[in-house]
Amino acid sequence: MYELLKDKFKDIVDIEEKTNRLREYLQVLLLKIMFDNDIFVSWAFVGGTALRILYGLRRFSEDLDFSLINNKNYSFSDAAGILERGLNSYGLKVELAKKEGETVNACMLKFPGLLTALKISDIKGQKLSIKIEIDTNPPAGGNTLLTPVTQSFVFAVRHYDLPSLYSTKLHACFYRKYTKGRDFYDLVWYLGKKTSPNFKLLNNAIKQTEGKGLDINNNNFREFLNDKIKGVNFSVIKRDVERFLEDKNELKLLEKNVIMRLVDATPEGNWKIEK
Repeated sequence: MYELLKDKFKDIVDIEEKTNRLREYLQVLLLKIMFDNDIFVSWAFVGGTALRILYGLRRFSEDLDFSLINNKNYSFSDAAGILERGLNSYGLKVELAKKEGETVNACMLKFPGLLTALKISDIKGQKLSIKIEIDTNPPAGGNTLLTPVTQSFVFAVRHYDLPSLYSTKLHACFYRKYTKGRDFYDLVWYLGKKTSPNFKLLNNAIKQTEGKGLDINNNNFREFLNDKIKGVNFSVIKRDVERFLEDKNELKLLEKNVIMRLVDATPEGNWKIEK
C-alpha cells in the first residue's frame, strides 16, 4: 500500500494539497471497509465529508461523522476493531484510540510513518490522523439514502439525504459550542442550491440541544438565517477553513454581506424541496 500511495501522489508538489488528498483516499478506504463489513446497516454517513464524497463539495475534510440509525447489536468497540483490522489488511500501520461517551462515540486513527514515507513531512513522529465520530442519539426525523461511490474503490454508503444533511449543518453552524469555518463554507454551498432543509429534523435537533423548539418552517427560514448570520465573526471563519479549500479565492464568499445577499435572493416561502 505504501508504494501504491507514493505512486498515486508523486506528482502533487504542494504539501497541503498532498496531505488533504492522502487523507481523503484513506477516508474513502475506511468507508469501503465499513461497507464490506455491513456497518451501514446501522450507521448513516453525515457531515462535510459526506458532502465532499457524495455531492462534490469543493473543500477537503478531516473527519468522518455518522448518525446511528439502528442500535440493534450496536457495538462501537467491535466497529473500531473492524476498521483497525481492515486497514491492517491493506498493509497500513495504524494506532487506534477510542472514547465512548454517553452520546457520542469517537476514535482517532493515526498512521505512523506514512507522512515520512510519502515525503510529506520530515518531522520524526508526525502522524496523519482521521477522527471518526458517531452520534448514538441523533434527533428524530432524518431520512437516508443508499448511494454508490466510485472514487478509488466501488462500494455504497448509507447516508442522510441532502435536506437532512442541510439540517444537521444548520444546527452545527448556529448551535455548536465553538465556531467551525468549514460549517459556514458548507452553508454557502447549500444556499447556492436554494435547497430547503428537513425542517422536522432541524427543529428536533434544536429542541434536543437547546431544550425548546423554534418551529422553523419554509415561511420563516430566511428570517431565521438572517438573524443568526448577523452574529457570526467571519474573520474566524476564514482562518479555520482556508487550508481545506481547493481554490483559496472562494474565501471571498465568506463575507457576512455576501451570505446575507444569498439568503435574500430566494423569496420567503420559495425554498426548493429536494425529492
